[in-house]
Amino acid sequence: MATYVVLSRLTDEGRKTLKAKPERVKEVNEEISKMGAQVLHQFALLGEYDFLSILEAQDDAAISKVMVDLGSRGTLETNTLSAIPIDDFLAGLKS
Repeated sequence: MATYVVLSRLTDEGRKTLKAKPERVKEVNEEISKMGAQVLHQFALLGEYDFLSILEAQDDAAISKVMVDLGSRGTLETNTLSAIPIDDFLAGLKS
């Protein structure tokens, strides 16, 4: 499984949805699980982004599918980064 860092910014529509139904965040996390990824950690942020989520998925194709689905709803914009465990990263430098 691969790990991904997802920085999310709510759109105007997303902010309206969150205000009206705060539990929607947890519902979306359940939907992500049904799409084949898993939310490992999630934080609300102050600043440029609204949320930081750590997700696990099979591969880049799987997380891409999830991000396209979420983005197509019009309630958030995402910036998804692949996170490489430091030991794997260091091992790659030696080869």
